[in-house]
Amino acid sequence: MIPYGKHDIVADDIAAVVEVLQSDFLTQGPKVPEFEKAICDYTGAAFSVVVNSATSALHIACLALGVGPRDLVWTSPITFVASANCALYCGAEIDFVDVNSETGNMCPIALADKLRNAKHLPKVIIPVHLAGHSCDMQAIGDLAKQYAVSVIEDASHAIGGSYQDQKIGACQHSDICVFSFHPVKIITSAEGGVVTTQQFDLAKRMAQFRSHGIVKDPAVMLRTDEGDWYYEQHELGFNYRMTDLHAALGLSQLNRLDQFVAERNRLAVIYDKQLNGLSLTPVDPLTKSVSARHLYMIRLHQSDQRRRIFDCMRAKGIQVHVHYFPVHLQPYYLDLGFKKGDFVNAESFYQHILTLPLYPSLSDNGQQQVIDELYSYLA
Repeated sequence: MIPYGKHDIVADDIAAVVEVLQSDFLTQGPKVPEFEKAICDYTGAAFSVVVNSATSALHIACLALGVGPRDLVWTSPITFVASANCALYCGAEIDFVDVNSETGNMCPIALADKLRNAKHLPKVIIPVHLAGHSCDMQAIGDLAKQYAVSVIEDASHAIGGSYQDQKIGACQHSDICVFSFHPVKIITSAEGGVVTTQQFDLAKRMAQFRSHGIVKDPAVMLRTDEGDWYYEQHELGFNYRMTDLHAALGLSQLNRLDQFVAERNRLAVIYDKQLNGLSLTPVDPLTKSVSARHLYMIRLHQSDQRRRIFDCMRAKGIQVHVHYFPVHLQPYYLDLGFKKGDFVNAESFYQHILTLPLYPSLSDNGQQQVIDELYSYLA
């Protein structure tokens, strides 16, 4: 089987985890703050808060920005469901902004139209960096400022990428950025996620929501005459903490992040060259950006070929995939009132896309097998 994505674990990663297993702390020890500092150093963010999944990260990001009942959050329909579910967890309503038909990312023109005609402005917009390709954050950020809307970048696919010569995660055009460390992502902590921000107050609130809403800072406590054992709950938070075991693995993997991104881009260039001339178009990143290349996606010119190619390649052990079925057409979201035809670019994009295997340890022979199979259907 050639998977569509795969983690890359080496002896240093294993040693880092074993070191924690043999230490005094399996969780709430020194590795979590070490990992957070390393994320800040890499991305240029002032603050980061690691958590047990990117879904948790999206949830506490919304909470920190004050999303609640009667609020509205907008995101992309071409994404994993967590990008939309995070708003519903807060009791808010969700809506979507149609995508650019070539990139699958949130379309700034559609966003401008939707903002101009909105009777109820969103509190937060969540653009999604599909495949690791940055959205047009300059345009989205400018619109968000014009309408006084907050922005959370769902960069679950995009750690290691850059936009306008800054690392994604620096929050140049957003309030908060979210990364995922799921095993198929660029680097992994087995499970986990992180939020980055330049704003102290947001980081403080997210750290509080991560751990039951509990604080131990005497400066903000109601009672200051209790002993060192004392803590106070100031918010209804959650147990979204990352363990030291997971943080140690993430910290070790971070050392090879640039190497992973470079190899993914090298493999993408090979796909670009060898697939040129077939009846397909690669989903490319923006110019003046570097994609983390979580996924290598193509748009088939004839959508009715997708199912046959998918089934045949899967039967031959090549785990092609499709990212993503439009969220607004999921049964749960149909029950909320969304319907086919609401976001035509997203629905059309979905009909044509196919994800090819891409991960750092993909062998030359394995990649050639993927290319040869596509040629057998499309040449």
